Amino acid sequence: MNSDVFASYLTATGTAVAGKSRVKGALVTGTGTAVFRDGGASGTTRLTLNAAATQSVVIPENGILFNTDVHVTIAGLTAITVFYG
Repeated sequence: MNSDVFASYLTATGTAVAGKSRVKGALVTGTGTAVFRDGGASGTTRLTLNAAATQSVVIPENGILFNTDVHVTIAGLTAITVFYG
């Protein structure tokens, strides 16, 4: 399934995408953790990334579906770019 892909850049914990979307990948900068939740800071955890350096993460197939929004809790990272569609 082809669809447009967009990007959201965060340097602190917050909502990367407002509304229903699919996360297709991420570019993580720094050393730390990024926790992706559906439905805000206390929502369901859909993905946790642990990074030891700058790295790119590609999520296969159609990505991970977030029904409400994409909230990312950042701990120790410099920044994260979230790719979604």
